[in-house]
Amino acid sequence: MADQATRRTVELAISGMTCASCANRIERKLNKLDGVEATVNYATEKATVSHPENIAPEDLIATVEQAGYSAALPAVEESDEATDEDPQLRSLRDRALISTVLAIPVIAMAMITPLQFTYWQWASLALAAPVAIWGAWPFHVAAARNARHGTATMDTLISLGVAAAFGWSLYALFWGGAGMPGMKHPFRFTVEAGAGPAMYLEVAAGVTAFILIGRYFELRAKRRAGSALRALLELGAKDVAVLRDGKEIRVPVEQLAVGDTFVVRPGEKVATDGVVIEGSSAVDESMLTGESVPVEVAEGSRVVGATVNAGGRLVVRATRVGADTQLAQLAKLVEQAQAGKAEVQRLADRISGVFVPGVILLAAGTLGFWLGTGSPATAAITAAVAVLIIACPCALGLATPTALLVGSGRGAQLGILMKGPEVLESTRRVDTVVLDKTGTVTTGELSMIDWHGDEDVLRIAGALENASEHPVARAIASAARDKLGELPSVSEFASVEGLGVQGVVDGHAVVVGRPALLEQWSMPLDEDLARWQRSAEADGHTVVAVGWDGKARGLISVADTVKPTSAEAVRQLRALGLTPVLLTGDNGRVAAAVAEEVGIDADQVIAEVMPADKVDVVKRLQDEGKVVAMVGDGVNDAAALAQADLGLAMGTGTDVAIEASDLTLVRGDLRLAADAIRLSRRTLGVIKSNLGWAFGYNLAALPLAAAGLLNPMIAGAAMAFSSVSVVLNSLRLRRFR
Repeated sequence: MADQATRRTVELAISGMTCASCANRIERKLNKLDGVEATVNYATEKATVSHPENIAPEDLIATVEQAGYSAALPAVEESDEATDEDPQLRSLRDRALISTVLAIPVIAMAMITPLQFTYWQWASLALAAPVAIWGAWPFHVAAARNARHGTATMDTLISLGVAAAFGWSLYALFWGGAGMPGMKHPFRFTVEAGAGPAMYLEVAAGVTAFILIGRYFELRAKRRAGSALRALLELGAKDVAVLRDGKEIRVPVEQLAVGDTFVVRPGEKVATDGVVIEGSSAVDESMLTGESVPVEVAEGSRVVGATVNAGGRLVVRATRVGADTQLAQLAKLVEQAQAGKAEVQRLADRISGVFVPGVILLAAGTLGFWLGTGSPATAAITAAVAVLIIACPCALGLATPTALLVGSGRGAQLGILMKGPEVLESTRRVDTVVLDKTGTVTTGELSMIDWHGDEDVLRIAGALENASEHPVARAIASAARDKLGELPSVSEFASVEGLGVQGVVDGHAVVVGRPALLEQWSMPLDEDLARWQRSAEADGHTVVAVGWDGKARGLISVADTVKPTSAEAVRQLRALGLTPVLLTGDNGRVAAAVAEEVGIDADQVIAEVMPADKVDVVKRLQDEGKVVAMVGDGVNDAAALAQADLGLAMGTGTDVAIEASDLTLVRGDLRLAADAIRLSRRTLGVIKSNLGWAFGYNLAALPLAAAGLLNPMIAGAAMAFSSVSVVLNSLRLRRFR
């Protein structure tokens, strides 16, 4: 094995994979190369390969191509967004749409006798031929590739079923008498020697259309897997005001270099990581740290790119740019977490590895048996075709998409959005749910909790704070207006960096801010106020002191308040057998107070956690054998959401968290987390019962078909009935409450 100093890591874009077994096959091929360590992600269609220097990327691409797939180094600019502008997605959509439009009349004419006009069979052929050949072409190509490598997947069975139904129909039309004018589609329950052959064009067209629709929705879900990175990187500033020769010049942020000085006005995003060299302000870092209270910064303070300047003008010297910034590092965390999160392998794909070869052998054996017993070739071929048609995987192809579509549709009505079927199995195994505090359990916005003193304390403090843009000031001013109405005017207003504000209200020289600011004005807190301060801070509140005319007059407490439904949500999560854990960047005192209010055990509180540490917390819980669900809403939660076995994002949160998650809770109500897990588990149960019914039905019917007790026409009807039963079973999810 080559040492780490001589190794390289390359990412390959893989195309041609149709199921999780394809990813496993490519991974095994790559790992057979000396010194190569490869991980193939079916969801993102990418392979991450660590290799020695003596193996070139071209050698890796050649190995993938030898396995029957295509590989390339990704383009520099690459869009992960799931839009219909994606060429592959658009092609599959068009193929599914056209195939469905053509298949509907074919199925109708075959199943409804009054629709069978004089030359209906030739009209059916004209409509079904493009579907069976062009529409099903991706399945035929995949089946041929699998055959070259001695394997079989769902594509093999789809291709064989469609080809058998279409090929036998052509024989019946051109050589078997089915092409005669006025021919009707007869129902015969058994294989009868000498009976005229029937057509199965509706089987060929219907199977193709159904499977293409399912593949289209699957590909849409896969295309969204990498868009968290795009959303994360878009958080950063797009341009920046750089100081050059004393003048401000706006340039794209990409032109910013280490050592440049730039200006950040109130309300603007900090362009990149740096150090403040002039000015003071409050910076909202909640997008990165989860901390609800803005951080006071002044000369010498470090600031992080993509955070928001909530106060005064700042001049910052850039210390890190591009890929070195904290935002870029966070994007890398999300990428690593997603790369290590393997797609759940479809049950149908796993079983088809045995089922498909078995069906092929049974069909061949049926043909040989009938011919060996002296039966006519027509009867032997008819029985063999019946075996292939009854095994045709229409119900298997519908099992997952229909349940997912009905379940996700019902979820959307309830405010729950699912990314795709790969999230469902995780919900059944989850035993621990990690809850981010800010914006998930709490509102994420500061509010006034209480005040100590008379109404003048709130009225005068509210008036002075009304002149400030600081989030704490806004909370106090808003509460004062709501409770007391119009506030008095302010003169001689000034901000004291990091401490508070001062000014003149109603002829009084007023100071509002930290108790330390009042002490500078010789207005220390008396014992009563100090006792109230200690009590409020013990509850996790931020305390603001108010004083005028040389005396401390009162105190006001503000905090990020707990959502009214959070306690009930925690009870519901416990009822599902989950252990709730509170995770936050806030201090331990605040976290403990919130945990106690919502009913989370004190030993399940993890506080003062930075973004990278949130991923580590999830990993640690997983290393302890726990299956972890993560509920969050901020950028700081994105990597942890991707790392967790199940990620749930609050829809009121950031796009990054939503993109990195498996489930999105649209209303921002934590109770939806319990509903989402229950709905996902119910949907998974329906998928499993669908698969069980589809396989069970086939296994029961295959011996009848082989024995000649099922005419291919009846086999086609039985296949259609199994599909209908799967759809009806899936529709039960519409009644989910």
